[in-house]
Amino acid sequence: MVIWCRLMGSNNFIADINPDSMEMETIMESRPSDSINISKKNSTAPQNIYHQIFAGSWNVGGVSPPEVLDIQEWLRPNHINPPANIYVLGFQEIVPLNAANIVVRSENRKICEKWNSLIRAALNDPDPKNNITQDFRCIISKQMVGIFLSVWVRSDLCQYIRELSVSCVGCGLMGCLWNKGSVSVRFWLHETSFCFVCSHLASGGKEGDQRRRNANAAEILSRTTFPPGPFPNFTTKILDHDRVIWLGDLNYRIYLPDATTQYLVEKQKWNLLLEYDQLKVELMEGHVFEGWHEGVINFAPSYKYYKNSELYFGCDEKRKHNKRRAPAWCDRIIWFGKGLKQNQYDRGELKLSDHRPVRAIFMAEIKVLRDPRGLQSILSDRIICLPNHFEECFNDKYSCKWRSNFHY
Repeated sequence: MVIWCRLMGSNNFIADINPDSMEMETIMESRPSDSINISKKNSTAPQNIYHQIFAGSWNVGGVSPPEVLDIQEWLRPNHINPPANIYVLGFQEIVPLNAANIVVRSENRKICEKWNSLIRAALNDPDPKNNITQDFRCIISKQMVGIFLSVWVRSDLCQYIRELSVSCVGCGLMGCLWNKGSVSVRFWLHETSFCFVCSHLASGGKEGDQRRRNANAAEILSRTTFPPGPFPNFTTKILDHDRVIWLGDLNYRIYLPDATTQYLVEKQKWNLLLEYDQLKVELMEGHVFEGWHEGVINFAPSYKYYKNSELYFGCDEKRKHNKRRAPAWCDRIIWFGKGLKQNQYDRGELKLSDHRPVRAIFMAEIKVLRDPRGLQSILSDRIICLPNHFEECFNDKYSCKWRSNFHY
């Protein structure tokens, strides 16, 4: 069954797949796949393939991106072909976190369009070496005040995605407002379930603030719920999924005096600093994210910079400050579950905000069930999404149905 999907009444669900451009019977053979098939003994038995996933996070500090902003440096380091088949991009503070935006749970259509336009241009720009154009489609986007999560998939994989849904949790002021919290997306790719969580946790550099961040993370894990599926024990919670990646401004700081932190950052003593990193310590002591993993950090702290500068806040003697903000690895990417191998973990150098973007590339193991002819995955349904971002589905040409309910 093919499902034409659009979330009615929402101005920030995005479907970026044009059915007119896809021939369903031949699309699987339309281009070579970058995945690796490691089992060919029995075409009816489960087989494992691998796809690379790019996860990126950036706190953009409430700054609207200029139209000329080039984010290829972040998404395509060294201007190589897109290094992944799936891109999961999380942003924080895409709008200023003022009272008006927080209380009414503001959703800004234009700012989401801007970011997705920049992502589309970066991913689908021709490879300068061989002039081959990639074809990535946005399968879903969701904004919750300042948090924005956008998922892009190589077009020939879109037919194998199903049970796509989103869940939002607010855990900010008074434990319920939307200045902090998470946007989570889940889907199945072939026979493997994925969940991606983009969060912005409690801020603050005082002793004890890490406990508020821990509480936010626990609340997101307990309150995030996805619609039940057609099978018993279907994945409804974050940790029910086979592969889980959590990214965002987790806001964990460093347990050292500010002056000591700044000195060690200048000397690039990352290993020594990481011994006092709050997230590392809280993980080690079992206070948060039990069973989760993070790759080795070999890059400078992503926070806090002067905007459009390479200087950390407080390091410019010509500028006076009422507050001191020591550098910290606020922006992180962690994962849970087997079948994920991290191949890269570093940061970009975009200077739009007081944070630098971070990125991680994973190799993900995916189970595929093939029919006796070995032609395609045995799926209960396939998702083909309508074009025209942020527009309501009033075109009688298409049937407009959405199988999964969205949970907020």
